[in-house]
Amino acid sequence: MAEHTSSSITIEAAPADVMSVIADFARYPEWTGEVKEAEVLEKDEAGRAEKVRLLLDAGAIKDDHTLAYTWTGDDEVSWTLVKSQMLRSLDGSYRLAPAAGGDRTEVTYQLTVDVKIPMLGMIKRKAEKVIIDRALAGLKKRVESGA
Repeated sequence: MAEHTSSSITIEAAPADVMSVIADFARYPEWTGEVKEAEVLEKDEAGRAEKVRLLLDAGAIKDDHTLAYTWTGDDEVSWTLVKSQMLRSLDGSYRLAPAAGGDRTEVTYQLTVDVKIPMLGMIKRKAEKVIIDRALAGLKKRVESGA
Protein backbone atom coordinates (compact mmCIF):
# COMPACT_ATOMS: atom_id res chain seq x y z
CA MET A 1 0.00 0.00 0.00
CA ALA A 2 1.28 3.46 -0.86
CA GLU A 3 2.28 5.80 1.92
CA HIS A 4 -0.04 8.70 2.54
CA THR A 5 0.00 11.96 4.43
CA SER A 6 -2.84 13.24 6.57
CA SER A 7 -3.61 16.18 8.80
CA SER A 8 -6.62 17.56 10.66
CA ILE A 9 -8.01 20.97 11.55
CA THR A 10 -11.00 22.17 13.56
CA ILE A 11 -13.34 24.60 11.80
CA GLU A 12 -15.84 26.79 13.63
CA ALA A 13 -18.87 25.65 11.63
CA ALA A 14 -21.28 22.72 11.37
CA PRO A 15 -20.20 19.73 9.23
CA ALA A 16 -22.90 20.49 6.63
CA ASP A 17 -21.51 24.02 6.15
CA VAL A 18 -17.97 22.67 5.72
CA MET A 19 -19.09 20.00 3.23
CA SER A 20 -21.02 22.57 1.18
CA VAL A 21 -17.76 24.51 0.64
CA ILE A 22 -15.84 21.31 -0.20
CA ALA A 23 -18.55 20.31 -2.71
CA ASP A 24 -18.64 23.72 -4.44
CA PHE A 25 -15.90 23.04 -7.01
CA ALA A 26 -16.72 26.08 -9.16
CA ARG A 27 -15.51 28.32 -6.32
CA TYR A 28 -12.22 26.48 -5.63
CA PRO A 29 -10.18 29.10 -7.55
CA GLU A 30 -11.43 31.70 -5.03
CA TRP A 31 -9.91 30.00 -1.98
CA THR A 32 -7.50 27.18 -2.82
CA GLY A 33 -4.65 29.15 -4.37
CA GLU A 34 -3.30 26.30 -6.53
CA VAL A 35 -6.57 25.54 -8.40
CA LYS A 36 -6.92 28.03 -11.25
CA GLU A 37 -9.95 26.37 -12.92
CA ALA A 38 -12.48 23.75 -11.86
CA GLU A 39 -15.11 22.22 -14.11
CA VAL A 40 -17.63 19.59 -13.03
CA LEU A 41 -17.85 17.05 -15.88
CA GLU A 42 -20.33 14.58 -14.36
CA LYS A 43 -22.77 14.56 -11.43
CA ASP A 44 -24.47 11.76 -9.52
CA GLU A 45 -28.24 11.42 -9.02
CA ALA A 46 -27.99 13.62 -5.89
CA GLY A 47 -26.36 16.41 -7.94
CA ARG A 48 -22.90 15.96 -6.39
CA ALA A 49 -19.80 16.03 -8.56
CA GLU A 50 -18.59 12.62 -9.72
CA LYS A 51 -15.93 13.77 -12.17
CA VAL A 52 -14.10 17.12 -12.01
CA ARG A 53 -11.41 18.63 -14.24
CA LEU A 54 -8.94 20.83 -12.34
CA LEU A 55 -6.29 23.14 -13.74
CA LEU A 56 -3.54 23.31 -11.13
CA ASP A 57 -0.67 25.77 -10.82
CA ALA A 58 1.42 25.02 -7.75
CA GLY A 59 4.64 26.70 -8.82
CA ALA A 60 6.89 23.87 -10.01
CA ILE A 61 3.88 21.65 -10.67
CA LYS A 62 1.41 22.77 -13.31
CA ASP A 63 -1.16 20.18 -14.33
CA ASP A 64 -4.52 19.67 -15.98
CA HIS A 65 -6.08 16.64 -14.36
CA THR A 66 -9.43 14.92 -13.86
CA LEU A 67 -10.54 13.36 -10.59
CA ALA A 68 -13.37 10.93 -9.84
CA TYR A 69 -15.22 11.61 -6.57
CA THR A 70 -17.07 9.22 -4.26
CA TRP A 71 -19.40 10.61 -1.60
CA THR A 72 -19.97 8.59 1.57
CA GLY A 73 -22.99 9.99 3.35
CA ASP A 74 -22.74 13.66 4.23
CA ASP A 75 -19.42 13.49 6.05
CA GLU A 76 -16.84 12.03 3.67
CA VAL A 77 -15.68 12.52 0.11
CA SER A 78 -12.79 10.72 -1.53
CA TRP A 79 -11.20 11.03 -4.94
CA THR A 80 -8.92 9.20 -7.30
CA LEU A 81 -7.08 10.26 -10.43
CA VAL A 82 -8.71 9.61 -13.80
CA LYS A 83 -6.15 11.34 -16.04
CA SER A 84 -3.25 13.75 -15.72
CA GLN A 85 -0.26 15.13 -17.54
CA MET A 86 2.15 15.04 -14.57
CA LEU A 87 0.66 12.66 -12.02
CA ARG A 88 0.65 8.87 -11.91
CA SER A 89 -1.84 8.82 -9.03
CA LEU A 90 -3.67 11.25 -6.76
CA ASP A 91 -5.87 9.72 -4.09
CA GLY A 92 -7.33 11.63 -1.20
CA SER A 93 -10.24 12.26 1.08
CA TYR A 94 -11.89 14.73 3.41
CA ARG A 95 -13.53 13.18 6.50
CA LEU A 96 -15.70 15.39 8.70
CA ALA A 97 -16.67 14.74 12.31
CA PRO A 98 -18.54 16.96 14.77
CA ALA A 99 -16.14 18.46 17.32
CA ALA A 100 -17.00 19.26 20.94
CA GLY A 101 -18.27 22.71 21.77
CA GLY A 102 -21.19 23.48 19.49
CA ASP A 103 -21.05 24.01 15.72
CA ARG A 104 -17.47 22.86 15.21
CA THR A 105 -16.11 20.30 12.78
CA GLU A 106 -12.89 18.33 12.75
CA VAL A 107 -11.76 17.90 9.15
CA THR A 108 -9.18 15.25 8.29
CA TYR A 109 -7.54 15.45 4.88
CA GLN A 110 -5.62 12.43 3.61
CA LEU A 111 -3.55 12.51 0.40
CA THR A 112 -1.33 10.20 -1.64
CA VAL A 113 0.42 11.64 -4.70
CA ASP A 114 2.65 9.89 -7.19
CA VAL A 115 4.26 11.94 -9.93
CA LYS A 116 5.45 10.66 -13.31
CA ILE A 117 8.88 12.21 -12.81
CA PRO A 118 11.29 10.51 -10.35
CA MET A 119 11.07 12.01 -6.85
CA LEU A 120 12.35 10.87 -3.46
CA GLY A 121 9.65 9.61 -1.12
CA MET A 122 10.70 12.12 1.53
CA ILE A 123 10.25 15.03 -0.89
CA LYS A 124 6.90 13.63 -2.06
CA ARG A 125 5.63 13.42 1.57
CA LYS A 126 6.78 17.01 2.19
CA ALA A 127 4.91 18.18 -0.93
CA GLU A 128 1.78 16.29 0.22
CA LYS A 129 2.04 17.95 3.65
CA VAL A 130 2.30 21.42 2.07
CA ILE A 131 -0.71 20.72 -0.16
CA ILE A 132 -2.76 19.43 2.78
CA ASP A 133 -1.83 22.28 5.14
CA ARG A 134 -2.64 24.93 2.52
CA ALA A 135 -5.92 23.24 1.63
CA LEU A 136 -7.03 22.93 5.25
CA ALA A 137 -6.05 26.53 6.07
CA GLY A 138 -7.87 27.78 2.95
CA LEU A 139 -10.94 25.69 3.75
CA LYS A 140 -11.03 26.95 7.35
CA LYS A 141 -10.70 30.58 6.25
CA ARG A 142 -13.35 30.17 3.53
CA VAL A 143 -15.92 28.42 5.77
CA GLU A 144 -15.40 30.70 8.77
CA SER A 145 -15.66 33.85 6.62
CA GLY A 146 -19.14 32.75 5.57
CA ALA A 147 -18.35 33.40 1.89
